Amino acid sequence: MDSINNTFIIAEAGVNHNGDLNVAKRLIDVAGKSGADAIKFQTFKSENLVTLKAERANYQKQNSNNNSQYSMLKDLELSYENHLELLDYTKKNNLIFMSSGFDLESNSILNSLELEIFKIPSGEINNLQYLRQIGSFKKRTLLSTGISTLGEIEKALEVLVTNGCKLSEIIVLHCNSEYPTPIDHVNLKAMLTIKNAFNVEVGYSDHTTGIEVPIAAVALGAKVIEKHLTLDKKMSGPDHKSSIEPKEFINMVRCIRNVEKCIGSPLKIPSPSEIKNKVLIRKSIVASKRIKTGETFDYSNITFKRPGSGLSPMLTDQIIGKISTKEYKKDDLICL
Repeated sequence: MDSINNTFIIAEAGVNHNGDLNVAKRLIDVAGKSGADAIKFQTFKSENLVTLKAERANYQKQNSNNNSQYSMLKDLELSYENHLELLDYTKKNNLIFMSSGFDLESNSILNSLELEIFKIPSGEINNLQYLRQIGSFKKRTLLSTGISTLGEIEKALEVLVTNGCKLSEIIVLHCNSEYPTPIDHVNLKAMLTIKNAFNVEVGYSDHTTGIEVPIAAVALGAKVIEKHLTLDKKMSGPDHKSSIEPKEFINMVRCIRNVEKCIGSPLKIPSPSEIKNKVLIRKSIVASKRIKTGETFDYSNITFKRPGSGLSPMLTDQIIGKISTKEYKKDDLICL
């Protein structure tokens, strides 16, 4: 991603705006202040997404009062005009505007807005026509992989690439689609399996309740982190309880940026900050007692002490058995 940082961080607003543009803008404000790179919403036409009889997931039943997925989603739709307003407000906050489309019509709307990045939600990974459409846009694409197998990921990538999307423009997001995700079901190592299996960049879409897992994912090499953001976990709506509040989100971004700094490079060399300590903490070969001229160096008259400004203890074998050409007092540095 074209981010000044190593990790592209997405504040997932999703439907946590509850259909209220003022709430949506407050979420954008928080994302902008946090140091995130983008904020993402969800774009759908309820009649194109679910049947009237589609049941809600258990987490949706617990956190929403609607009787069906359709009625729940209908209250959370954003109009085309809403998109334009939020797109403009996002730009003013120096963020990238993103939205996951959940149907072909919604994808077309998002493409007409000239979005830089498209995000494929986990539920569409086996939707052939959907994948063909996204591939034809030839844009940078994030593919979320909740509830999927390696085989399903492989087929989705094939469809995207066959229809015009370059593999180098795709980042595959490891994901668990339970809200919230039990910590022992995260399986972060699978992210590395995906990376190695398909030679793609990887990231992580998080649904745990804390911030530890996204930070760990970055340490493992995630190039994208997506995390749900809410103004208040107690708000009514399907995703609020599995989201994090502003202070937590800001702290998560801060921690990720610190992790980026500490990852460094594969080179193992002394850093500028520690080099000054080398002579202070390493040891030299020194006299353990008085040594006369002509005396032979052995383990009875030499030892190893700080500072490290003299001969390295690694040179001990070159000293043992040699004849001293000068007199040494106790603790004097031995010279060749």
